[in-house]
Amino acid sequence: MVAATERRSAKSLPAFLAGLQAGMLGVWWMLAWMGASAVWQRRSFWTPENLMASVFYGNAAIRRGFAASTVSGLALYVLLYSLLGAGFAMAVGRRLPRPRLALASIAFALCWYYAAFHVAAKTVWPLVVLLDTERTTFLGHALYGALLARFPVYLPHATVPPVASAPEIESPASEPPGPEAHSEGPEQ
Repeated sequence: MVAATERRSAKSLPAFLAGLQAGMLGVWWMLAWMGASAVWQRRSFWTPENLMASVFYGNAAIRRGFAASTVSGLALYVLLYSLLGAGFAMAVGRRLPRPRLALASIAFALCWYYAAFHVAAKTVWPLVVLLDTERTTFLGHALYGALLARFPVYLPHATVPPVASAPEIESPASEPPGPEAHSEGPEQ
């Protein structure tokens, strides 16, 4: 029992770290997309982070531009989505081929979006639900899921120890080649 637990924990730590890395990369791209989309909609680049900061600061966090409270919203996004990536990588591991892994991670991200922004947010932070641009956030989560599927790239690959080659035996130069060196085909 102890050996099985040690084996499982030895395999889950690299998956945790790989998922953490992929989740962090995914959340930065998701936030960049959502910020650029906010600018295109003539809102502040920091609107998504300010909305997330409203969890801590309430209505005071909703403002145009970068503020001190924006840092907490940004930190919450990075922490939450990095940990989500780590959990997903630990749950999935190396069990799925690449196309299915991509579909599973996008589905995971979109299910998380639905659960967090449509179910939980209505009771916890209703202000976020009112001010969130749904289409942009939906596409941002799809982008996050697509980048989360890259977590196997960050897993350590099993290294095969190099095989020691047998030393080559050189034949002396004075020795003439044997009869087998002159035969061109099979003997009859």
